[in-house]
Amino acid sequence: MGSLKIRIHPLFWLFGVYYVVTGKGMIFILSTTVALLHELGHSFSAEKLGYRLRTITLMPYGAVISGEESGLKAKDEIRIALAGPLINLAIGVIFVAVWWMFPETYAFTDSAAIASFSIAAINLLPAFPLDGGRVLLAGLSMRIRRGKALKICKAVSVAIATVLAGLFVASLFSKPNYSVLFFAGFILFGALNKKEENVYVRLFSEISDTALRRGMVYKKQALSVDADVKKLISILDADALNEIVLYRNGKKVKTLSQEEITQICKSRSLYEKLSEVI
Repeated sequence: MGSLKIRIHPLFWLFGVYYVVTGKGMIFILSTTVALLHELGHSFSAEKLGYRLRTITLMPYGAVISGEESGLKAKDEIRIALAGPLINLAIGVIFVAVWWMFPETYAFTDSAAIASFSIAAINLLPAFPLDGGRVLLAGLSMRIRRGKALKICKAVSVAIATVLAGLFVASLFSKPNYSVLFFAGFILFGALNKKEENVYVRLFSEISDTALRRGMVYKKQALSVDADVKKLISILDADALNEIVLYRNGKKVKTLSQEEITQICKSRSLYEKLSEVI
């Protein structure tokens, strides 16, 4: 599968320098923490669906999903995309509740709640490479060809970036808002960038000799033969030697060894029924 790679978007550094120079270093650190929690939302949702991130790119406005994995259904793509903003919304509500119960924490909880709600709102904009753009792409893909849907999404992204650039120009006549300029550049870069950054890859457990030499937990679980491959992958323990006993109507049908599980996860569609692959 390869190890998880962590990258930092170039605009992240510019964003950080800007905040430090303007005396807002703590806000930047807080926003970065919220963005990482945002990414955990994506990762957790993806793993529940049988996928994981190959690469995490740290963005100034949160993590994004800009790669494409063939075979991933639109509804699952939407679930993964919305998981990040939903985590941010939940965290924001928690900070508001803490402030309500402990008013003396206002100085911290106020900034934390604003950062959480802001990143959630920003990422719901229908622009690439934000989560809202991913949702728009998945929704359009249900009705038209994926290629055409992608072109529409990128056109919308360029339009939003243009509007943001216009807002920055307008701010020059009062108080320059460089955050808007950074955001416009971020969206424009994502819309025009052809390189896949955050790609979801199939998640499965493959046993190595090194792991066996250390010793591994042997985990045996039961599953209906009517479940799909996605469900099989979601219950696997990556740190254990897995064995799955398949049942139909309460009767044992077959026991899948680790080797058989790995082969199924590698070669079969996520949405195939186990009854069709054994």
